[in-house]
Amino acid sequence: MNNDKEQLLMKKMLDNTKSIAVIGLSDKPSRTSYQIAKAMQQAGYKIIPVNPNVEEALGEKAYNAILDVKEDFQLINVFRRSVYLYDLSKEIVKTDADYVWMQPGVTDQAAYDYLTKHNKQVIMDRCIKVAHSVLMR
Repeated sequence: MNNDKEQLLMKKMLDNTKSIAVIGLSDKPSRTSYQIAKAMQQAGYKIIPVNPNVEEALGEKAYNAILDVKEDFQLINVFRRSVYLYDLSKEIVKTDADYVWMQPGVTDQAAYDYLTKHNKQVIMDRCIKVAHSVLMR
């Protein structure tokens, strides 16, 4: 995907999202997932933590898995190692979320292809917080 198309997609995703389910969100303030999700929460997005190892994060109840989330969300932000992406993509396609965003270093072409084949719009290997600060001024 060329840069202009990618930027347009990122802006569209951010414009059309109210709630973000964050897979791998830590409850530790020192972790990148926490810092990024907190910034997105402060920007006005509802954050839904998805992590079986935490009860809550950022004042929100955590869910064990993406398919356990009972709330509406439009975007899934992934903070898991790339090795887990393909298996996660099989769960993600069963959700109503249109958008999947994988943070820097989180890449798997097979998962990307699987998600896009199942009508998900995907950004891979980009920071949502950086994109938000650049595109949503």
